[in-house]
Amino acid sequence: MSKHIQQSEVAKIATLCTLLDICAEREAIAIYSLQKQGVRTWTYRELFADVLALARRLSKLGVRKGDRVALLAFNRSETIVAALAILKAGAVVVPIDAQLGTQTLEFMFIDSQVRIAFVTEDHLARLEALASTQSLQLIVYDGDEANSRHWRQLPVADEVVLPEVIPADAAALFYTSGTTGRPKGVPLTHANIAFSLHDLFQTRVTLTDDKLLLPLPLHHVFPFVCGMLLPLALGLTIVLPHALTGPQIVRAMQQGQATVMVGVPRLYDALYSAIDARMHAQGKAAYSFFYGMLQVSLYLRRVFGWRVGQWLFRPLHQHFAPSLRLTVCGGAALNPELAWKLEGLGWQLMIGYGMTETAPNISYDHPDSLRIGSAGKPFPGVQVRLMPLVEMSARDEAYGEVQVRGPNVFTGYHHLPEETAKAFTADGWFRTGDLGRFDTEGYLFLLGRASTLIVTQGGENVQPEDVEEVYQQHPVIRELGILAEKGRLVAVIVPEMREVRRRNSDIESAVREALMSAAHTLPSYQRISDYGITRDPLPRTRLGKLQRHRLKERYLDVKRSVATSETASGPMALEELIEQDRALFDDPVARSVWEWLTTRYAPKRLTLNTSPQLDLGIDSIEWLNVTLEIGERTGVDLSEEAISRIDTVRDLLREVSEASVARSAATPIEQPEEFLSSQQKHWLRLHGPFLSAVARGLYALNRLLMRVFFRVRAAGLEHLPADSQFVLVSNHVSFLDPFMLAAVLDYRRLQRTYWAGFTGAAFRNIVFRAVSRIAQVVPIDQESKAISSLAFGSAVLRRGNNLVWFPEGSRSVTGQLQPFRAGIGMILARYPVVVVPTAIMGAYESLPVGTLWPHFRPITVIFGPPLQLQELASDGKERSAEERIVHELEDAVAKLLAEAEREKIQK
Repeated sequence: MSKHIQQSEVAKIATLCTLLDICAEREAIAIYSLQKQGVRTWTYRELFADVLALARRLSKLGVRKGDRVALLAFNRSETIVAALAILKAGAVVVPIDAQLGTQTLEFMFIDSQVRIAFVTEDHLARLEALASTQSLQLIVYDGDEANSRHWRQLPVADEVVLPEVIPADAAALFYTSGTTGRPKGVPLTHANIAFSLHDLFQTRVTLTDDKLLLPLPLHHVFPFVCGMLLPLALGLTIVLPHALTGPQIVRAMQQGQATVMVGVPRLYDALYSAIDARMHAQGKAAYSFFYGMLQVSLYLRRVFGWRVGQWLFRPLHQHFAPSLRLTVCGGAALNPELAWKLEGLGWQLMIGYGMTETAPNISYDHPDSLRIGSAGKPFPGVQVRLMPLVEMSARDEAYGEVQVRGPNVFTGYHHLPEETAKAFTADGWFRTGDLGRFDTEGYLFLLGRASTLIVTQGGENVQPEDVEEVYQQHPVIRELGILAEKGRLVAVIVPEMREVRRRNSDIESAVREALMSAAHTLPSYQRISDYGITRDPLPRTRLGKLQRHRLKERYLDVKRSVATSETASGPMALEELIEQDRALFDDPVARSVWEWLTTRYAPKRLTLNTSPQLDLGIDSIEWLNVTLEIGERTGVDLSEEAISRIDTVRDLLREVSEASVARSAATPIEQPEEFLSSQQKHWLRLHGPFLSAVARGLYALNRLLMRVFFRVRAAGLEHLPADSQFVLVSNHVSFLDPFMLAAVLDYRRLQRTYWAGFTGAAFRNIVFRAVSRIAQVVPIDQESKAISSLAFGSAVLRRGNNLVWFPEGSRSVTGQLQPFRAGIGMILARYPVVVVPTAIMGAYESLPVGTLWPHFRPITVIFGPPLQLQELASDGKERSAEERIVHELEDAVAKLLAEAEREKIQK
């Protein structure tokens, strides 16, 4: 039965205050907000109660109908409460990007004539000086409610009667992106936004039980309307991640069970890149299998319209987003190749095109009739026409500037009559500045900007002149021209050589320092992520205007000349570090991240002074991938504040080191599950009836095969504890080792036994991961994922289960026992359970390292006398408890092997 939402309630929405009145009648969860630890939820009734209380307090504070109230719009639940309360009070909400520089913020406050601004507790100090010069009252909307500036400390005003709002009243004032230039204010009325909500509802792509993930900041009209107001109008649940970083977004998709995600192209590009990197890491065979399945899925989708990706890639969906079915993309053009890949992976895609000035709807591409590469068809009631520009030649007659008219279109820029006149035609159509064409079926295709405006893949509008002005204020930079290359802002730079020499520095270092210094005054999306240095002046007209159409050619020429020159590559040797820097690598988390960087960004030159942004090309969206990978490898979750402080690799290592300490006083051994993500905890879950039945069948099959082909037998079974918990510690010479152990243990014991499996073998592809899940194998990699490895082993023992561990870390190439790694000693020092040393004889002769097909020779598993480690862990002073435990275990297994070898010779 269809679960599409009924139109009756949405049709009632004439103003956003009407929307809030509808919300008050619902019992469902409105906001599911993930915190650093745990989750906070608001039902619709609770949300409306907070909104109404704050709105009345604002009115008592003196806020009148039509007054403008600023809101530093972070992506959090309190932002939504504040925004809705401003609207309910009859005021105009002015969402502002908190990353903007002080001068730009000051201009917005003056231009919008705000007297009150909502800020977060973290940004209060930054704005206090600004507020004092403008008689601006700051209200904190998050954090400690006992704070004297918190909104709950405002006088209670239950008796206040709120003003009546009509559709023509202003609802929001959005500012277009700006730096040192003057951002333009875009006022939108209740009627503008309500009309867009009606149009969005008529797409009928959402269901009554949908949960919408909102990983975008709310100072943009796209997430404000489509990600916040629309789900509230439809009675859905909004899922908010704790931070806009990779691990937190994945966590939100999983814990919040999000079914719909509202994002921008760079977010989806980051998601696919993470998937692609994960598949590459599984090896060539696994990646080829993945790529082949993707091509099959794409063929069936394109030719027959079948969406089979959700079944073909079900394990992948379970890892990243188990409930996600629909991805909504707006803010910028989505690369068609990426769009097809998302469809092939099994996610429905809806693409929208719009602008702040159109609240934001212009056209959309419906999932059921998706024409990838187009901007879709105009929304109902929105008129779109193409008007040829004077500069176009006759052969371009099918193209024109996209112009729009409809109830969603604003009436003009705030306090800018001249800009308003330029934005509208004589007959009242809004000029978008985009070039486009229609196909024969009425689908709109966009062809780029008619002006020099750069629209990044993250959906941000960037005026290159404004950004250039900021960078060129630095004395080292003589000229700088910005362009877009592969979705990122890059630049061609002419240095001021006199200043470089004065600083007694080389050109590269001086320019990099200048760019990093200037970048601190810019939002992340306005910072360049790559550049080329040239001594030649930038191409200009005779009047001195920069010839932007020639910048790309100049940039590529400069980059090619650098690529062909003999420059250093690869990571610096750690021996070159000074003592202060060398201390960074004493932290295993920092060392692990450094080792990953040397692999991820090989063969680029990597030093502690390397800039992640300028040298490695890590921009604001690419940080999603970086933080996701760091989180999976080390358990450290970098916050957005930490990322904003990172200018060099040295800073990155310091942040991960400090984050690992600040995260908890506990260790991955003391509190292991704090260091495991929700995806990782999947491997510790108990079997249900189905998996238990499959596991029993595989146990019987394995036992039969090992006895028939390898005549496996066991010695010393009496040494295994009958009912108590134990750890098996064995030598490791062959892939056959775990299969032999499983074949000689009884199924009752196996049900409570978990196995340490190397990530590069037992988890290398989908089939192996499925078998590992059934066999209760946990992923261990003591080199690249030491923290999670210790956490897995500790979690198994902490839960009272048995554990099988191969302390050598890898198979022995020679068959001889290798030195044991320290990990098992660290775990057993905290959980001193009974340990049974084990020796496997004959597996090396049957299937040594490098052999693809086994020789069917007899194999014997020998269980030695159990060891009680409590006394060992506390005995002796020369070595730590961990070292003593590891030495004792290695010695016990070595003795078993030696005795077995002597018996073999005697026989």
